[in-house]
Amino acid sequence: MFAQSEERYRDRRDAGRELANALRLYAHRDDVIVLALPRGGVPVAYEIARELQVSMDIFLVRKLGVPWHEELAMGAIATGGVRVLNEAVIRQLKISPEQIEAVAEEQQRELLRREEEYRGGHTPPDLHHKICILVDDGLATGASMRAAVEALKLHSPAKIIVAVPVGAPDTCSELKHQVDELVCGRTPGEFRAVGAWYRDFSQTTDEEVRNLLKDAGEWARERPDSSHISYMS
Repeated sequence: MFAQSEERYRDRRDAGRELANALRLYAHRDDVIVLALPRGGVPVAYEIARELQVSMDIFLVRKLGVPWHEELAMGAIATGGVRVLNEAVIRQLKISPEQIEAVAEEQQRELLRREEEYRGGHTPPDLHHKICILVDDGLATGASMRAAVEALKLHSPAKIIVAVPVGAPDTCSELKHQVDELVCGRTPGEFRAVGAWYRDFSQTTDEEVRNLLKDAGEWARERPDSSHISYMS
């Protein structure tokens, strides 16, 4: 599902509320879980989960940036040892296997740090036979999301849905063939960058991630049917 609005979002949480409207089919279901890609995907996912009244967790993935140009993705890694490489970028820039390994090792350490920082020892949820909605704040190259999708497939979910507020048209077109459903709020012809489609695109901090996960746990426990929900807290 693609949308063609050219209006910018106020912030990530505003984007999440809009996306939730496109995902109403999955509201109030105990077989649905919203999985946020930290950090920017967490505020978006929080609003989706709250609006739909479904469970929420995080799904960790790290971009592998080109050594001399970190914003350019040459691939990504995700929990479970999954690695996705952009072979075209690697060939064009003549990036060596040693350079790839050095970046991957550094990002693996950061992935493990975030695992401990956000989970604090909590066991990841069982995703087997779940309808999983993977959420980020946008898709540029899509490397991180593709890594997340490949890692998630190892858990044998019932369905994989990718939901993002904005994405590059080519990336969205490619990704929709790798998942069961793709919901993208904006697919502008002149994409430029994810941040260009937010009025406020300030960095999401570790503290904000922790607070949103804590808040999600608190309001989930207050629900009458919260026994089936397993938020981190």
